[in-house]
Amino acid sequence: MDWRAEVSTAFYRASPTEPMGVVRRRRFGVEGGELTAFEDELLTGDASETLSRSRILAREIERPRIGPMRDIVATIQPEQDEIVRADVSTTICVQGAPGTGKTAVGLHRAAWLLYAFRDRLSRSGVLVVGPNRAFLEHVGAVLPSLGEVTVRHTTVEELVDHGRVRATDPPEVARLKGEARMAQVLRGALWAHVRPATEPLVVPRGSRRWRVPAYEVQDILDELRTRGVRYSAARAMLPQRLAHAVLVAMERSGDSPDDRVQDAVARSAAVRAYVRQVWPEVTPQAVLHHVLATGDGLDGDQRAMVWDKPSRTPGGARWSAADLVLLDELADLLERTPSLGHVVLDEAQDLSPMQLRAVGRRASTGSLTVLGDIAQGTTPWATGSWEESLSHLGKDLGTGSVHLEVLDRGFRVPGAVIGYAARLLPHMAPGLGAPRSVRSDPGRLDLVATTDAVAGGVRAAREASAHEGSVGVIVPDAWVGRVAAAMAAAGLEHEVLDGSHAEERILPLHVVPATVAKGLEFDQVVVVEPAAIAAAEPDVRSGLRRLYVVLTRAVSGLTVVHAEPLPEALAGGEVEAGRTARAR
Repeated sequence: MDWRAEVSTAFYRASPTEPMGVVRRRRFGVEGGELTAFEDELLTGDASETLSRSRILAREIERPRIGPMRDIVATIQPEQDEIVRADVSTTICVQGAPGTGKTAVGLHRAAWLLYAFRDRLSRSGVLVVGPNRAFLEHVGAVLPSLGEVTVRHTTVEELVDHGRVRATDPPEVARLKGEARMAQVLRGALWAHVRPATEPLVVPRGSRRWRVPAYEVQDILDELRTRGVRYSAARAMLPQRLAHAVLVAMERSGDSPDDRVQDAVARSAAVRAYVRQVWPEVTPQAVLHHVLATGDGLDGDQRAMVWDKPSRTPGGARWSAADLVLLDELADLLERTPSLGHVVLDEAQDLSPMQLRAVGRRASTGSLTVLGDIAQGTTPWATGSWEESLSHLGKDLGTGSVHLEVLDRGFRVPGAVIGYAARLLPHMAPGLGAPRSVRSDPGRLDLVATTDAVAGGVRAAREASAHEGSVGVIVPDAWVGRVAAAMAAAGLEHEVLDGSHAEERILPLHVVPATVAKGLEFDQVVVVEPAAIAAAEPDVRSGLRRLYVVLTRAVSGLTVVHAEPLPEALAGGEVEAGRTARAR
């Protein structure tokens, strides 16, 4: 049976409280194509003990991670399966703590939708949007392994490809450009190009000159502006509307013009020149260049923030990443962006309102699977709630077709690690519940105080490499070169994941900048100098959230190496199971 078939639902959903007609569930252990074990589960007793009773399931969840993310068909849990099989017309937002499998759930939902609604989605398309190229390479093998090879994977930056990024905005400017009200600023700047009709339209035809008064032309302009169509579409309608007004004047004089005459008038030089005068053709680049050069629609302080000696012409502008998102908004105001059937958006908590609008317009007539964790929002422009994020995506949480689901059972991160990282939650995301690890193995947590964090990180990386599986050495971004050089000098072969990683060779040992770690997972993780990782962010809350992300990348063991004092939220406290502390 295909795991996506309707008849397979009971295998994943049945529980002692809702057996769905199932008396016995059998699981098989398979390695290298050979049957290694099997176990039967009678659907009686306490449902909460299901995972701990299944040794095969626990072994599959905890086995080492080497290479890209793999599918979770063998380990899908009931709460995950409900999300996976939600109807194609339903937008699902998943608030998932680290290790709850939200990314895998989103990808499996895409595979299920393509199975259940093949004809519909093969025409409209499915898109996966991730935070960076390294993340997309990590998850890129999941859908092909499930038989789906037509799904496109992209980042938000690649999605709004309206030019090359040649400038970097300061955080406060990027935050301003990412605010939702920029949509209204851009809309006003674009439609301001439509000029009032101050002169009548005069069309020579034969020996006659036909005249449309300025007030009639203004009525046509006002009607087109209020129709709710895009700027370019309304402009394309204007010649025919003006030509129709000319035909009415002809009929009043006793003529009997037909549609061919109207088409000829619409194409005439006089009408085309008049259209250029009152409704000029513009480009997104020209409109944005004007906004940034003049600050129209912004107050004084904001105008000073965005104005930065702009080029004389739009063609010479040095666009930032935030500018490309604004160009995408303008491109949609000019001509409607085509909608896809379904979009999977991962790490959505980090997107600005304008970035969310860019993704949302790609699913304006389709649905979305929105994945993320408010506690892991690390950008200065991140939205504060899923209700707000969904509204920017064009989906109202108050409607029956949009659901918010919470995953709080952690299958990836062991208890000792998640418990340690959860110490940060009260300081960065008050009110957000701590995740629960359901793994029987508490994992390993090792705190190492040292006088040289780089040397200590190299030693910890060597020790971690003795364990089976992958190793991620997560460091402050500014330390990547130093740590990589020290590891090379120590003879540790490794790769550096820089967010655009595209090497075909896969090594078990990686040096990972802290800002690239989100969404990745490693069996063993070494975090070097947590205080420096947190201090690199623009404010305290963002720093703690970044630290929460890097601490929760471990599948089996976590080593924290520090020469500086640990952040106050992590220092002191009782020793959890699986944790040791030592000095070097």
